[in-house]
Amino acid sequence: MTQNIPTIDITPLREAGHPQRQQTVAAILAAAEDIGFLSITGTGVAPETVDSVRAVVRAIFAVPEKSKWEQAITRDNYRGYIPMGFFTPNDGSGTADKYEGYKLHHEVAAEDPIRAACPLYGPNRWPDEVPQARKAILDYWAKLDGVFHLLLGALAEGLGLDPDAFREPFERPLTNMSLLHYPPQAPEEDGFGIHPHKDTDALTIIAPDPVGGLEVQTRDGGWISPGCPPGGFVVNIGDMLELWSGGRLVSTPHRVVNRSGRERYSFPYFAVPRHDVVVKPLLPPVDGFSRPPVHCGHWSAEIWRTNWPDQGADADTPELGTLHS
Repeated sequence: MTQNIPTIDITPLREAGHPQRQQTVAAILAAAEDIGFLSITGTGVAPETVDSVRAVVRAIFAVPEKSKWEQAITRDNYRGYIPMGFFTPNDGSGTADKYEGYKLHHEVAAEDPIRAACPLYGPNRWPDEVPQARKAILDYWAKLDGVFHLLLGALAEGLGLDPDAFREPFERPLTNMSLLHYPPQAPEEDGFGIHPHKDTDALTIIAPDPVGGLEVQTRDGGWISPGCPPGGFVVNIGDMLELWSGGRLVSTPHRVVNRSGRERYSFPYFAVPRHDVVVKPLLPPVDGFSRPPVHCGHWSAEIWRTNWPDQGADADTPELGTLHS
């Protein structure tokens, strides 16, 4: 069932004195507190920019398999190609997710001293066969950084927090992107493109693929396909903002099922704070919300470590992203 999540024009956020600013902030906060998903327009990101990235993503997954494997992620470098079926959910099902990916992190020069502080910093791998990829994706990434900070400031304002409390942690961030290709699933085929999960970042921004397939869990446990107007973006709250807000903002389970009969391509942007940031409630937690603080560098390393099929979570692994029954 397709259902429209709230659609909000964020143009007023660009002007402090805009007559619709407070109304826009209130609408963003309401969506974040209700279902944790919204669609946005007025981002300033041109459709042509999105189209160019989508074309690059398709080209990356069209390179020969041998080249993909030569550019694959390793235990020492979480950048590059992710083979089809590599990730298996830690839910005991053993059913691998049906996608292939290409992982990119915040671009940092090879000689940057910050690399000594956290192994997830460094230069990305860029496929030789798609020379236009680096510029197209980093230009798009920079535009989404701007959109993210507009939304982050609005959420801080709506919660009555100093916007700097949210802004400073995202200097030299661990923000990352996943380029994703989902082959079509047969109607009777079990499993998911990506299994039901909650995002472990602060905020996710995604340009919806025309093929569809994203499904969001509602409060009553049902699943909807969120609508989004042409040229808009889908945004969702991640576990870190849920934790920062003391449970007021909602990180909502979602999944991907591609039964369209067509290839699906996606390239979500995941905003993650700097490696040394400790995320903990900045407001008194709401009733029933209890989560320990999370160290971003440790959390990010654990996300990476537990992605490997022979690794599992342990007592020191944060529970962010976990779906509890």
